Amino acid sequence: MSEAERALERAEALVERLEETRRRLESTQDAEAATEVLSELAEIAREIEAELAEARRRAEEDAREEP
Repeated sequence: MSEAERALERAEALVERLEETRRRLESTQDAEAATEVLSELAEIAREIEAELAEARRRAEEDAREEP
C-alpha cells in the first residue's frame, strides 16, 4: 500500500469521525455543548484537509517516480 493510499485511509476514518460528531451536534440541545462540538468538527475538518493534502502530495511524488 502506498503512502498516498494510507493518507486516504486516514482521511476516510476522519470523515467517519466527522459524521459521528455531526450526529452528536444534531442531538444536543445545550448551546455550550454545541459550541464545543462545533470546535471539534472544525478540528476534524482541518485534519481531513491535511490528510488529503498529504495524499495528493504523495500521489504526485509517486507519479514523478514512475518511468
